Amino acid sequence: MKTRLLGFTIPMILAACSLAPVYRVPSTAAIPDGFKEAPGWRVATPADGASRGTWWSLLGDPMLDSLEARALVSNQNLAAAKAAYDSARALVREQRAAYLPTVGLNANANRPGTFADRGSSTVNTSSSARYVMSLGASWEPDLWGRIGNMVSEAGASAAASGADLASATLSVQGELALNYVQLRGIEAQQVILAATLSDYEKAVTITTNRYDAGVVARSDVLQAETALHNARANAADLERQRAILEHAIATLVGENASSFTLPNSATPLAVPEVPGVLPAALMERRPDIAAAERRVAAANASIGIQRAAFFPAIDLSGDAGYSALSTGVLFEATSSVWSLGLTGALALLDFGARSANVDKARAAYEQTVAQYRQTVLTAFQQTEDALAAVRVLQQVALERDASATAATRAEAIARNQYLAGTIGYSDLIVVQTNSLAARSAAAQSVTDRQSAAIALLQAIGGDWRTSATAGQ
Repeated sequence: MKTRLLGFTIPMILAACSLAPVYRVPSTAAIPDGFKEAPGWRVATPADGASRGTWWSLLGDPMLDSLEARALVSNQNLAAAKAAYDSARALVREQRAAYLPTVGLNANANRPGTFADRGSSTVNTSSSARYVMSLGASWEPDLWGRIGNMVSEAGASAAASGADLASATLSVQGELALNYVQLRGIEAQQVILAATLSDYEKAVTITTNRYDAGVVARSDVLQAETALHNARANAADLERQRAILEHAIATLVGENASSFTLPNSATPLAVPEVPGVLPAALMERRPDIAAAERRVAAANASIGIQRAAFFPAIDLSGDAGYSALSTGVLFEATSSVWSLGLTGALALLDFGARSANVDKARAAYEQTVAQYRQTVLTAFQQTEDALAAVRVLQQVALERDASATAATRAEAIARNQYLAGTIGYSDLIVVQTNSLAARSAAAQSVTDRQSAAIALLQAIGGDWRTSATAGQ
């Protein structure tokens, strides 16, 4: 019997095949040789597994380096993403276990009887009891590739989950860096406004003294006081903005905003210098692209799983053990028993349910393909946007600096003219307002350039210094 059973099953096992379509990475829109906004930059081959580097160190701030390290350990969104990745990996191990038999140990003892035995002169003896101990195994041969496709689906999903973790890490790092440079930018604005407040306070004193001396009208004093109060209101609003960013940074590094304090820094952040030409490994390191592609592979394997439902499910089972009427002879050779079994099941009529499941799996596959292609297009858009911002904001910063220099000189001249009595205070306050706006805009342009560099670093999936090294 065993010979006939093995002769039947072994050829079937060897004939196992996958019913999933042959997987190919979906094609996308034509990939250009370079980026429009930066002709020296060229598109690279896939490298989503490459190191993304400590790209925030380009800003040259030890405090930011420390915060990024803390976020990597304590950010709760990253902890959740890590747990999801661990769960996906565990599912792969669970699916792989289906390749092997399930083995179990069974033991039981029973003594049948009736309630009538208690009132009868006939009493059950030990000979009516039965003791059984056996070792059983069951196994489903993967004849139609269902288990293999389940493993492939789980593996691709786990890889996508790992890419999601990398994407979440890059997102948290980028958000932290962006909040940090904005906070330091507000501090630079506060320094400028503090100097202006000092000038406005002096202006109130000067105009009051000149009014008391009968040199100027009362309106000069009121204009000076108006400028001072507006500047104080702006200073209070900057304090509010800084507090909000500080609270956001606390949450990103996994700390309570009520107990987190970030001291002011007098050291300005560096503006990363974007190289004109980069070798390989640009945005193909982006983990969201890798995650989208892996989900396409998982959806492809799911089609094979659903197709396998059209074929019979085969289960092999076997038991070997002992069965006796008393424990004294349970483990003797005469008490040994064994059995082998073959079970097959096939749904003959389901009114189109299996076909619908296959169609649903194919539709899910097409959905993941569209999402993958959209992710690639979005990656190009974000890279082009960031490159344009880096290029344009560099010119903007030069113009803002020149404007601030000219406005500061004009303010000094106007102040001297007012003190000499050649212009009125209304003329001076216009020049002072313009000067404050020009200096604030110049400071903001630095923050804008830093923010654009961070956006570019995220768009290409990490540090361009790492890319340069990888390409050599």
